Amino acid sequence: MSAPRATGVTAPAPTTGTMNHRQVLEALSGLLLVLFVAMLSGTVVSTALPQIIGALNGSQNQYTWVVTATLLTATASTPIWGKLADLFNKKSLVQVAILIFVAGSVVSGLAQSAGQLIAARAFQGIGVGGLQALVQVVIAAMIPPRERGRYNGYLGGVMAVATVGGPLLGGLIVDTSWLGWRWCFFIGVPVAVIALFVLQATLRMPTTRRENVKIDYLGASLIAVGVSVLLVWISFVDSSFAWLSWQSLTMVGASVVLLALAVAVEARAPEPVVPLEIVKRRTTALAILASLAVGMAMFGGAVFLGQYFQIGRGYSPTEAGLLTIPMMVGVLGTSIVSGRLITKTGKVKPYIVAGAAVLVVGFLLLGQIDHDTSLVLVGGAMLLVGAGVGMTMQNLVLAVQNTVPLKDIGAASSTVAFFRSLGGTIGVSVLGAVLARRVDAAITRDLTAAGIPAGGGDSGSSNLNLDALPEAVQHVVRAAYGDATGHIFLISAGIAVVGVVAALLLKPILLRSSLDLSDTPKAP
Repeated sequence: MSAPRATGVTAPAPTTGTMNHRQVLEALSGLLLVLFVAMLSGTVVSTALPQIIGALNGSQNQYTWVVTATLLTATASTPIWGKLADLFNKKSLVQVAILIFVAGSVVSGLAQSAGQLIAARAFQGIGVGGLQALVQVVIAAMIPPRERGRYNGYLGGVMAVATVGGPLLGGLIVDTSWLGWRWCFFIGVPVAVIALFVLQATLRMPTTRRENVKIDYLGASLIAVGVSVLLVWISFVDSSFAWLSWQSLTMVGASVVLLALAVAVEARAPEPVVPLEIVKRRTTALAILASLAVGMAMFGGAVFLGQYFQIGRGYSPTEAGLLTIPMMVGVLGTSIVSGRLITKTGKVKPYIVAGAAVLVVGFLLLGQIDHDTSLVLVGGAMLLVGAGVGMTMQNLVLAVQNTVPLKDIGAASSTVAFFRSLGGTIGVSVLGAVLARRVDAAITRDLTAAGIPAGGGDSGSSNLNLDALPEAVQHVVRAAYGDATGHIFLISAGIAVVGVVAALLLKPILLRSSLDLSDTPKAP
């Protein structure tokens, strides 16, 4: 197919030759702000969910779906946003995503029932998916891969603060009487609005208008529905129905059929949402595998560690947030240091391999924790997990971006982000199901041994209002959660090994100094 004829401005995005360090930082300021609030929207509610669901008279299933709804729509919409970024003005798309996010945040904060909140969070997730994908796409269009390493340190730092700082902020909000849980949703609105104006003033992206563009709506719909059905199954399996049941067979079968149809459509579409020629490349395929493990670390670590500190160890939401700071320090430190070293050497594979290995070690150490483990050991293990995430998360995207032309940056970047988010969603759902089974079994066993009726330790109600239980039952429940959490991190370590293997199989990568492959000098 011949390249579409462009009208209007067709020059490449500004390079670091025309944008000095200060100008790049000015443009990044608005991008990092919106990325921060997008990620914060998913983590800030984790410590506030018991109060939120209690105030709205919600059920345990609705408790889970307040988180899952946002992850689901964000994951499903990520590749669509990425493809749109290859077809339309990237700055305008970022601003549209901000407006969707703001509207979803406001409606979430005003929700009067759990059902309304879930619907609002699903709408908000569309904006979150756009922001998470588009920020990296815009950065790739502004800065060559070789120079992008040092700026990835800022990106990793923002993600670290949002991922680990979110639970702390959520705890502070719900512990402050004159704020209340609704501010967990309102808090990001003014920051997003400020970012909107900052981007308007500082971000200069060329507008490329392409004639006869055909957007693959059928492929996008099949991907979105297929992934959504899979994530819905993961969310409900083992709680509403068994793993081996007609419901599981129906939902998994439908997902497989839909995604198979999506692959067939994408193979024939002139403008596919997920270009298969990019996914089939060795670097992209291996980066996808590694990103699944990193996604599990980034999302699962924050969710289950916060729960471990609050339920397993008895700390308040604010204290639990403070105790997760070592993970944030690990992500922030290694993302900055590795980013600068990558810019200096042009080599990215050694840092991805080292980060994946450190991630496994961190998970193995977390796999040894119980309700009496020294906080020093827990903190050291979290530091290692954070260090592993910091060295791998952004560098995997960078490795893929280095192998594709500028016109495919959006699709390539969003594909990696899509699978990282999918890995996080699957990780939270599956590990949560494993944790629930082990907790229920431990509570029933220990209550029976103590001669206490097993109903007094129901894990669903105790998660929401542990203080309402008798002291003897509280001790049993806390011990059950504290001891079971280590098991799920051992599972995470096993999955993270896949990331190590994928990283080792990557070809040595020397980052190019040009924005586009066509501008890269040929090797002699």
